[in-house]
Amino acid sequence: MPWARPLPIPDMMATRGTADGQTPMIVVVTSNVPPRLRGRLAVWLLEVRAGVYVGVYSARVREMIHAQVEAMVEDGDAVMAWSAPNDAGFDFETFGTGRRRPVDFDGLKLVAFDPPS
Repeated sequence: MPWARPLPIPDMMATRGTADGQTPMIVVVTSNVPPRLRGRLAVWLLEVRAGVYVGVYSARVREMIHAQVEAMVEDGDAVMAWSAPNDAGFDFETFGTGRRRPVDFDGLKLVAFDPPS
């Protein structure tokens, strides 16, 4: 197995509120992911329950965490949700082999369930 290249450490000073006063919160929920992804998430976010990570970071750091979840999820699955300036007040994306997938319904993001395999 080839070694992964070193990953950047998030800028901890960029973790405070946004220009509009909103606090950008991130939630990541994982299931059956490799231990190295769980360890990586635990570096940036607080694990409040097994596989559930929360934190407050800037959009730049959120995008970096997003890239790491996408790259390291392997055969597991994960969902990442964050504060967003839309009607719902948040946005989310799913990764991996889970049955749930986001679907746009007239500008509102909902969750569709794929049939069991």
